[in-house]
Amino acid sequence: MKLFLVPTPIGNLEDASPRSLRILEEMDIILAEDTRNTGILLKRFGISKPLKSFHLNNEHKVLDQYIGLIKNGQKVGLVSDAGTPAISDPGYLLVRACIEQGIEIECLPGPVAFIPALVASGLPCDRFIFEGFLPAKKGKSSKLELLSMEQRTIVFYEAPHRLLRTLKEMVPFFGLDRKVAVSRELTKLFEEHKRGSLQDLIVHFESVAPKGEIVVVVGGLPKKSAELRTE
Repeated sequence: MKLFLVPTPIGNLEDASPRSLRILEEMDIILAEDTRNTGILLKRFGISKPLKSFHLNNEHKVLDQYIGLIKNGQKVGLVSDAGTPAISDPGYLLVRACIEQGIEIECLPGPVAFIPALVASGLPCDRFIFEGFLPAKKGKSSKLELLSMEQRTIVFYEAPHRLLRTLKEMVPFFGLDRKVAVSRELTKLFEEHKRGSLQDLIVHFESVAPKGEIVVVVGGLPKKSAELRTE
């Protein structure tokens, strides 16, 4: 008994690995965050398999059903719309449930958006923390306050329509001079990286509305500043 976690390209379909495609071809059922998006991917590579929905709004309801399929000998693979399942996408609950039921987990290595954004940011990437999406409203300020003393590089995901507001909300906690990089549309035709101070990026995105998938990388609190805050 085994659940297969299969990463999918974050944009460029050429990033689909031969192993990922082989595993998907071998599955009896593929669980997909959005069956329409996954259907496009499978069609591109000539793979025809039954697709079942598995997303944030139904994962609690269908867990037992899919666990039962695996226990009955079905080969089940889980994909998200882009990247690695369970990284800011559905998957954690299913993985946990499988482990509790003695089902083996095989997670293939593959794309995840924050890694290329972090490496291309020009900020230290030897030590970092990944925060996923910040709270949309309640708890956002308290989360930023908590992170204001973090000396490691900080990585976030953000929706394009919330990016400018989030950058502005960072100012009281990180300061206008904090180094920031914003990456969007990674691996796609219009991939773009903007780097500079928090003030620089606020000015830029006040005049240019961002589009596409967004990764925000924030430099950690400099050591000297951290020492001053603790004195």
